[in-house]
Amino acid sequence: MEIEQTEERRKIEDFLETQDGELDLPPEYCHYRDDGCELATAYLGYKSSCLNCPFPKCIYDQSRGRQRWLKRQRNREIVRLFTTEGKGVSELALSFGVSQRTVQRALKRAKNE
Repeated sequence: MEIEQTEERRKIEDFLETQDGELDLPPEYCHYRDDGCELATAYLGYKSSCLNCPFPKCIYDQSRGRQRWLKRQRNREIVRLFTTEGKGVSELALSFGVSQRTVQRALKRAKNE
């Protein structure tokens, strides 16, 4: 029994060592919480894990991915409020904490799409 444990331990240690001498844990030995991210939660409306993420590619793996996603969401909401509720550019700029020019750009991009 002790021989099996020692042999298993040696196999694990051999596997864990990388070229620089750092440990690289395989998935079965690495325990982490998969809480997902706030972006997927906002998109889905409920807490989701990374394995059930609605995005085809992780938003955090893309350059400025989170910032781009948040801006797109903001711009969609600006367009929705402008078209459905008839809010003005200055009112939208104040409520979103952006300049009037930013609101105008969002409306223009939506019109061109």
